[in-house]
Parts: sequence; structure tokens; C-alpha cells
Amino acid sequence: MSKKKIPTHHSYTRLNRSISGFAYLALLISVALIGIAAVATVQIGSIMQRRAAEEELLAIGSQFQSAFVSYANATPTGQSSAPASLQDLLKDPRYPTIRRHLRKIYIDPLTGKQEWGTVAAIDGSGIIGIYSLSKDGPIKIGNFEPAFQLFEGKTSYREWLFTAPLLIGK
Repeated sequence: MSKKKIPTHHSYTRLNRSISGFAYLALLISVALIGIAAVATVQIGSIMQRRAAEEELLAIGSQFQSAFVSYANATPTGQSSAPASLQDLLKDPRYPTIRRHLRKIYIDPLTGKQEWGTVAAIDGSGIIGIYSLSKDGPIKIGNFEPAFQLFEGKTSYREWLFTAPLLIGK
């Protein structure tokens, strides 16, 4: 009769260690892949959020441009066609009754604050535009609507000046 070799405790331990090693390696690779996927998801989400903030900035900037034009068009003879402050767009001090050119001072979608940089009129008579105080560079640098063609190639949001076109150079 031939004797069958019965596995010893030692051979089972070696097999278990080998399987455990592969399982541990598979777990490490899985954790690494999940981490890479999470980082990529966060980066994509961040870029999408900035793109949305850029679009919102363009919409808000357009509102301010319209308000500056409205303020200039409503200027009584002999008065400045540029507001002294952004608050003047909310309630025009040149009239005894309430006259609004802007409903509210919007929050800058890039900084989250209600603060804006202002563009002064050349003669110093008031404000003719606004810009974001964000120090970041824009994602969008081309293919702007005609109203924002001057933003082509700009490397900072601070260079996106939302001014009333007819007030520049006055």
C-alpha cells in the first residue's frame, strides 16, 4: 500500500500566508485606485464649479454694465454721468424719488464677498466699472460673446473689466 502524504500544519501555513499576501496586495491596489478616482472627481468638480462661477460673473458683470449705462442715460444736465459709489446705482441720489439702476450689489461668485474692485472715470468724477477681486486666473480665455470680446486672452479675473462702453474715455 502506498502511503498518501498528509499535508502538515507547516504547508497549510505557507499556503495561507501566500493567499493572505495576495489579498493584502489586492486591497492596497483597490485603496489606491479608489483614492485616485476620488482625487479626479474632486478636481473635476472644482473645475466645474469654477466654470459655473465664471458664467455667473459674466451675468453679474452684464447687470453692472447695464446699470452704469442706465445711470449715464438718466443724467440730468450739468451732473456727473458716473456714480460716486456703487450704492448710487441702488438709489440714484440725483433724484428726489427712488430711482434704481441696479436692484442689489451682487456677491462676487469667485470670492464669495460683496466687495468689488472699481474702475474710476478718467476725470475722477465717479465709477465707470467693476471687476472681481479674485487673484485667480480664468479657465475661459477665448470664445467670448461680442459684449465680452475684450476678455480674450486675459490671465486674471481682475482684467475682466465690466464697464459701460459709452463711459470709457469720458
